Amino acid sequence: MTDYTIMFEWVQFGVRWLHVVTAIAWIGSSFYFIALDLGLRKTENLPELASGEEWQVHGGGFYHVNKYMVAPPTLPEHLIWFKWESYATWLSGFAMLAVVYYAGSDLYLIDRNVLDVPNWVAILISLASLSIGWIVYDFLCKSPIGRHTTGLMVLLFGVLVVMAWGYTHLFTGRAALLHLGAFTATVMSANVFFIIIPNQRIVVADLKAGRAPAAHLGAQAKQRSLHNNYLTLPVIFLMLSNHYPLAFATQYNWIIASLVFLMGVLIRHYFNTKHARKGTPNWTWLMTALIFVAIMWLSSSPRLPGTEAEALPSGAEAFLASPHFPAVRDTVQGRCAMCHTAEPYHDGVLSPPKDVILDNEVAIVAHARQIALQAGYSKAMPPGNISFMEPEERALIVTWYRESLAASGRVL
Repeated sequence: MTDYTIMFEWVQFGVRWLHVVTAIAWIGSSFYFIALDLGLRKTENLPELASGEEWQVHGGGFYHVNKYMVAPPTLPEHLIWFKWESYATWLSGFAMLAVVYYAGSDLYLIDRNVLDVPNWVAILISLASLSIGWIVYDFLCKSPIGRHTTGLMVLLFGVLVVMAWGYTHLFTGRAALLHLGAFTATVMSANVFFIIIPNQRIVVADLKAGRAPAAHLGAQAKQRSLHNNYLTLPVIFLMLSNHYPLAFATQYNWIIASLVFLMGVLIRHYFNTKHARKGTPNWTWLMTALIFVAIMWLSSSPRLPGTEAEALPSGAEAFLASPHFPAVRDTVQGRCAMCHTAEPYHDGVLSPPKDVILDNEVAIVAHARQIALQAGYSKAMPPGNISFMEPEERALIVTWYRESLAASGRVL
């Protein structure tokens, strides 16, 4: 174990932490201003040129906020621009993509059974997809269909579905959903960098010079801000998905990712409507729940039994006595024990992941459920199928687990 290896582990942790912190800052300010903008009211005592106001209470004090669609009589020299949260989130996210998925491409990025390419080719595909995604999105927004909000949103959803499917045919399931999140986050941050902030700077300059700003600049920035609003929640899900193999490593992972976007739109529609005081569309929660149930079904069908999440039964004898156990033991020890042993011998693995050791029969039985979930029902393990576990071996693990579970007295 070298000092360099230890330092790199801490670099990964530090970058991940930075990404979470900056994302919280960006999402927090975004959600606040959306709620503020929707909640503004027109009153009789508004200052000149103000379009709305809102009174708020927080931290023991009261805040009186006015919004001006055009410059007030006196515009301050120093304005607070909310942009660095977005930029820092994207930069830290890309850094995390580099140190985890590019530096560890053999484990996390490439699945040789999906697309057998050199590491550098996979990285170039990753970079190209992020860049091309923004170009296509920006083109659609500026095209004639961009003038039709609903039509554009439907078309963009179609693009996301295609990207979800495409990524699963390029990378590991883990990397596919992560890249879909990065693809979406790149669009969001590019909206801020290339459209929202530049347009706002032009508007501010025109107002200070006494010129009437072009109306299309504000409309364009508003459209991109609306898209960012609805894309935020799906991005959060996709960024967390690498911790949940039932999301990223099952047969219908690309459909699951696509449905997550619909859930995000429904949830944001609820809060946007409520903040705008236009009602309380509780039906959105019912629709979200139904979609979530559909996602759970997709992650368990047709290969997962409905109760696979039950804990390992106390009677482990059935698992040891199964006629399938010798073959399962050999598979686990041959495909998994390179990492899941007291002293891993796979390059870059310093300790058994999550302290799970699978180099003996008792340990394999003790972790039967996790093995079935991670390497049988899903393809989460081995990561990127680096040890080339065969479909027949995965199927046998599932059979062993289900039959042993039934033999131990559990009802499937």
